[in-house]
This record gives sequence, C-alpha cells and structure tokens, in this order.
Amino acid sequence: MKDLHEIALQSRNAYYDLSVSSVDLRNSAILCLADLLRDRFPDIRKANLEDYAAAEADHLSSPLLHRLVFDEKKLDQTAEGLKSLAELPDPLGKTTYSEEITGGLSLYRVICPIGVIGVIFESRPDALIQIASLCIKSGNSVILKGGREAIRTNQVLCECVRNALEQAGLPAASAQLLETREDVSAMLKEDTLIDLIIPRGSRHFVQYIMDNS
Repeated sequence: MKDLHEIALQSRNAYYDLSVSSVDLRNSAILCLADLLRDRFPDIRKANLEDYAAAEADHLSSPLLHRLVFDEKKLDQTAEGLKSLAELPDPLGKTTYSEEITGGLSLYRVICPIGVIGVIFESRPDALIQIASLCIKSGNSVILKGGREAIRTNQVLCECVRNALEQAGLPAASAQLLETREDVSAMLKEDTLIDLIIPRGSRHFVQYIMDNS
C-alpha cells in the first residue's frame, strides 16, 4: 500500500499551482497528452493486451472485457476528445450570479476549482484520460483509482498524463494513481487533504464509499 497521506499532501501542493495556472498552460498539457498517447500507443497497447489476457483468465464478463479494450479506435476517440476539450473556454473565473445586497455591497458567485478530487472508476481505461483531463482543465488535482483488471494500462496512461503536465510546466503530482483496495480505504480517511470523492461503480460500491467517507 502506498503512503496515502504523502500522496494526498503532494496532490494538495500541486493543486495550489494548478489552480492559479493560465488556461493556456492547462490547454497545453491537454494537447500534449493527446500527442503522448499516440507516441506511446505501442506501450499502451502492450499493457492493455496483458490486462485483457489476465481478465479473460479470471473469467471477467463479456461486457467488462469489451470496456477494457484500448485499441487504435479508442485511441483516436480519446485524442479527439482531448482536442475538443482544449478548445472549450476556460471554466474558471466566470461570474455566474451577482446581486447587490445593499448600497456598495454586492454578492458574486464565481467558478473556482474544488481542490483535490479522488475518483474511483470501473474497468474502462479511457475513463482515466477523460477524468484527468477534465480535472486539469478545471484546475483540480486528481487521485485516480481504476479497476484492478486495467492496472497495467492505467499505469502507462497515468505516466502519459504526468509527463504531459511536466512538459507544460505544471506539477506532475496533479495526477496520481492508486492501485489497491487498501489504498482506497486509506484515501477515504484523508478528509482534510482530499476535498471530494467520486465513486463510479455498482450501487453496493457507491454505498460503501458513502458509509466509509
């Protein structure tokens, strides 16, 4: 099991830099990620085939096996999604509501980052890229935990995310990957450093997260 307190602390420190970064830097990281996915596709595909073979041997259901695949088609869809995300306007700093409470005193609601987000998701490895890129765009650090059936693929994909952040001049610790159930249990206890936990899975699993957060 990893030292979750140290990981959460690194994520918090990275958030301070990411949250005040320019949209140009954040978009640069997202576009760099699209290029890195193509450059490292042989490594991604090799890891994904190993995950698929192990999942087949474990008799994973057909729908889960289908979601596990990261092939050239999935690469193209993921890369195009990243480019589309980079083209969207900056979500931060926008005023969504204002009201003059009294003379000279006005109330404003302005969009800002949440902080450190922990996301636990199912077997689709492309979900890692979608989640991480949305967090980058919105100025949030993210701690990711995918299904064990996609562990090899997720490791390579998270390396790509971290490298893209570094190449754009942003902290790599803005994206971190957990690998075990024990890591999840430890993450749920870091309520002073992690601001939001998002579980994506079965109803039973979501209830477990709610009961233990």
